[in-house]
Amino acid sequence: MFSHLLAKQRERKKLQEKRRREAIPAATCLPEALLHHLSVGVAQASMNQRKLDHEAKTLQASGSGWWRTSIRHSRKSGMWTCGNRRIELDMRTIATALEYGYKGQLQAIPS
Repeated sequence: MFSHLLAKQRERKKLQEKRRREAIPAATCLPEALLHHLSVGVAQASMNQRKLDHEAKTLQASGSGWWRTSIRHSRKSGMWTCGNRRIELDMRTIATALEYGYKGQLQAIPS
């Protein structure tokens, strides 16, 4: 019976040693694999950021160009003058309303 228990213990010890030998390389590879995976993710994020920056600059440039072209076109087509007239009429309306309001305040003040 004792020899049977010793044999079982030896088998367990061998199995444990085998598992330990298999676990050491796996444990060594794990940090390397994690680091590699993280590096790939960081590189991808960096590349995406560069693409976004380039796209933003392109959109900004095209937007500025569109505004310049729009303003030139509106000046040539006479819309600029039409817009100026509209602003001038609005300002006159506001000035008149303020003037009436001011006169109303003066009349309400007892002398």
